[in-house]
Amino acid sequence: MRTILALPAALLLVASAAPALATSCAEEVTTLQRRLDSAGATKVTGKEPAGGETSSNSPKALDKAPSAKPSEANVKPSAGGVEEARALVSKAAEQDKAGDLTGCQDTIMKAKQKAGALP
Repeated sequence: MRTILALPAALLLVASAAPALATSCAEEVTTLQRRLDSAGATKVTGKEPAGGETSSNSPKALDKAPSAKPSEANVKPSAGGVEEARALVSKAAEQDKAGDLTGCQDTIMKAKQKAGALP
């Protein structure tokens, strides 16, 4: 009987911790890294990724970069911005490994701004 009552309590405890685990900065690091390795970033930097044009290994990756342009000039991507974003993503990954969640999130935000709206 006690086992039956303990199970819902344990599930409730796990469910309450799940949102905190789901917002890990490591997920954002991985997502932004894929974006920086995408066909759109390739188009901006003029360099082809080692694994081919769409090396992000994402099932949602496009075969080629879209031709649409960002509607706001301040989010226009540049080769230098993409390179700076890559360096910031590496720094964010180190911060995440060190347990600095706030630093990691701040660095990821800066990396997203540097990357701009990739095609």
